[in-house]
Amino acid sequence: MTYIGRFAPSPTGPLHFGSLVAAVASCCDARAAGGRWLVRMEDIDPPREMPGAACRILDQLAAYGFEWDGEVLFQSTRLDAYAEALEALRLSGHVFWCDCSRADLARIGGAVYPGACRASMAPRDDAAVRIRVPPGVVEFADRVFGPQREDVAETLGDFVVRRRDGLFAYQLAVVVDDAFQGVTDVVRGADLLDNTARQIVLQRLLGLPTPRYMHLPLALNADGSKLSKQTHAQELPTPADSGLLWQALAFLGQDVPPGMPPVPCAAVLSHGVRHWTGAAVPRSCPMRLA
Repeated sequence: MTYIGRFAPSPTGPLHFGSLVAAVASCCDARAAGGRWLVRMEDIDPPREMPGAACRILDQLAAYGFEWDGEVLFQSTRLDAYAEALEALRLSGHVFWCDCSRADLARIGGAVYPGACRASMAPRDDAAVRIRVPPGVVEFADRVFGPQREDVAETLGDFVVRRRDGLFAYQLAVVVDDAFQGVTDVVRGADLLDNTARQIVLQRLLGLPTPRYMHLPLALNADGSKLSKQTHAQELPTPADSGLLWQALAFLGQDVPPGMPPVPCAAVLSHGVRHWTGAAVPRSCPMRLA
């Protein structure tokens, strides 16, 4: 089976060093396996998106030497596919409509959805749609963090797959699109590790394959917070700085030459692919950014 990997940013802002780490790891892991590397734009949450960010992200990837296979898939073009998946879940009795507000759930207390609307089976446009999570432990082996076990029904309960405002949830879209694109391996940040079990629940209910997973250590700010757009992470510099690619490889536990020579970005990525060792990726952040 051909390895197919993907890098799937959300256009909520330009790429930063943490994004670069994920792009480098997913690309090198795919290319080192002789596989394909796809780019998917996860643009299904318009209120959070920044105008022009999708184009900016693609320009940044190209400037830093990345070459992807095929056309970029924009999730905003895939709404019919998500609706079809939701209808399949409805027909099999796996979803219900929920009009609980956040205030309602806060009054009930606890992190697990209490099942207040489970009897609501009639489709409605003014309510969220939740998956009826079956009991039982989901097990998977993460390539960095090792064996994982979670009973989603106990730790989270019935989660949302279509929001009250009509927007499809990330969990449903990512599962549908990974299957559509034939993704065999998901390489992404460890902040998404706790999403994996619920995605496997959806894969099983929809009869879709489960990829292998590799979750990466998160780049941290000097204060220990996650480097992200929400914490005002600095945009990757223009023109491209190949030294940041060397730093990303070092962050991922890979061998880099002494002095990290100032060579073109494509040469750094070529080195990363030739010397890629997935087993060397650490579980925790090896350095913090000033």
